[in-house]
Amino acid sequence: MGDSTKIILASTVAEGLETPWKVGNQIVSWMTFPLARMLFAQKRIVWGKEWRFFGLPIIQKHRHSKMCFGDGLQLRSTVRSNPLGLNHPVFLCTLQADAVIETGINFGMSGGVICAAESVSIGNNVIVGANSMIMDTDFHPGSFHLRKQKPNLGNSSPVKIEDGVFIGSNCIILKGVTLGKVVW
Repeated sequence: MGDSTKIILASTVAEGLETPWKVGNQIVSWMTFPLARMLFAQKRIVWGKEWRFFGLPIIQKHRHSKMCFGDGLQLRSTVRSNPLGLNHPVFLCTLQADAVIETGINFGMSGGVICAAESVSIGNNVIVGANSMIMDTDFHPGSFHLRKQKPNLGNSSPVKIEDGVFIGSNCIILKGVTLGKVVW
């Protein structure tokens, strides 16, 4: 074992002793990995590189819709996986045929929701804080009479979140919103 490997190992052990919940999170991640692979295969979602899961997300995918996630995806779905605590697992949902959810590389979300009737497009290096929701639809009409006649006829408009955006916890991003690229 080389000196640099010994230093990394010692650092990892020291961090584990000072923050033991991270060790538990890592164990949950390892246990979840094969189940996540099966879930994504069942939903016909192409698997990427360096994906990490802390608990299983809930995926409600319309058969004729598309979900595509870039390399470095990280989804936190267990209460203990984020110090802010999560209200529920990550939900990924496409409501209609031809609906699209797509993310770039290094996308991370904790206990949030992405729901698309048309399109939710997320760029590279985007982080979504605990319990936030992104949706491109109203789900139901605003009018009582129209809601009674056609309850699933809500308005929708694509959502676009560009590179480098950080969305804090408990935020709601609604239909038609574009969050511009973060330039440092």
